[in-house]
Amino acid sequence: MAQLLVVEDNADILHLIWTQMRARGHQVLGASSGPEALAAVELWGPPQVAVLDVAMPAMDGLELLQQLRAATGMSELPAIFLSARVDRETVEAAHRLGAAYLAKPFMEEILYAAIEAALTKGYEGLWAAVEGAKHRSPSA
Repeated sequence: MAQLLVVEDNADILHLIWTQMRARGHQVLGASSGPEALAAVELWGPPQVAVLDVAMPAMDGLELLQQLRAATGMSELPAIFLSARVDRETVEAAHRLGAAYLAKPFMEEILYAAIEAALTKGYEGLWAAVEGAKHRSPSA
C-alpha cells in the first residue's frame, strides 16, 4: 500500500479517484487546492506519488509540484498530472518537471498503471505502463 496525494478542485473527480485508489489498496490524502495539499503534507508527511490537477485556483498544479518537492525535500517526487487542458506548452512544462500527463476524462486502468509504474519503476516506467494500459483497454 502506498500513500498517494490527490489534488483536484472538482469534488466529484477527487472523490472518484479517492474511491478508486482506496479500493486498490492505497492510502489516499485528498486536497482541493495547492495550499490545502501543502498543509496536508506538512501534517501527514510526504506522499510516494502525487496525482495533481493542472488548472486550480490559487496555485496551479505545476507550481504545486515544485512547492511539494521543495517542502518535502523530495526533488524526484513522482507526479502524474490529470487535466482537461492539453496544450503543448502545459504538457511540455509537466514533462520538464519529470511528470506524466494524462488527459481528462481519464481511464482508471491508465491512471492505476501510471501510479504503479511510478511506485516500482519511477518516471522511466510511467510511459511504458500508460501505453500498455491503453492497448489493453477495450475502449482505447
